[in-house]
Amino acid sequence: MSARRATRPVGLVTRGTTNPNRLRRVDRWLAGPQAWRLRAAADPLVADLGYGASGVTAVELRDRLRPVRHDVEVVGVEIDRARVAAALPLAGAGLWFVRGGFELPMPDGRRPVAVRAFNVLRQYAEAEVGEAWAVMRGRLAPGGLVVDGTCDEIGRRAAWIALDATGPVSLTLSLRLAGLERPSDVAERLPKALIHRNVSGEPVHAFLAALDDAWAREAPLGAFGARQRWTATAAAVRAAGWPVLDEPSRWRLGEVTVAWDAVSPLARPPADPLADPRVNPRGPV
Repeated sequence: MSARRATRPVGLVTRGTTNPNRLRRVDRWLAGPQAWRLRAAADPLVADLGYGASGVTAVELRDRLRPVRHDVEVVGVEIDRARVAAALPLAGAGLWFVRGGFELPMPDGRRPVAVRAFNVLRQYAEAEVGEAWAVMRGRLAPGGLVVDGTCDEIGRRAAWIALDATGPVSLTLSLRLAGLERPSDVAERLPKALIHRNVSGEPVHAFLAALDDAWAREAPLGAFGARQRWTATAAAVRAAGWPVLDEPSRWRLGEVTVAWDAVSPLARPPADPLADPRVNPRGPV
């Protein structure tokens, strides 16, 4: 992933799988609780990194952000020349496509206030994630945000890590509640930094287990609808000590956001995993 040659894109070609409306959940989040970043930006520039075989999700991103900032500009960035060429007919007002990778080549050296990198790092080794994050964070405008996420093929289950100039800030889970058996079903869609950490003793595993437990206990509320059950689940997890950052207005959409420090991977397992407050927010047992 080294950037020794400035003219060579940093990164690898992804599988390129994409579908219309696949990224609606993260777009809704960028246009919702994160909209303030775009409104405050001196330059409303957004990068869609690794959009894949079709540029349609970049078009959708521009259109979903326009109500927040009518002058928003979206740059679709792809490392594969053929994909850039295929997307060029979609270019238009506030939207264009360039070849590049994690170095995020923006026009005239501009810096994006938001970078959406979805289903990009999934194919990399976990050890390579930190370097990719650092490269992207180094390209952000002041107050900017990188969103590193993964979702299923039609966007029913998604998870993403938000990073600002200082590093990771939060983890968001977003699920289609209808037919949901348990929250931990999203585990297979965790971003690369966490997907291999969903094992006993790791904080993210404990968080998913806490969600599952609360979801099961709130089952009677399912009679009033899955939204009510999910809202009660998120509230219960917060009450148990997990630093849930969002509010019921987001929970009703099937979202929950938790502070990164509570779920970040352990450098090494503690002698007693339950003694780690991230694994057991209630304290040692």
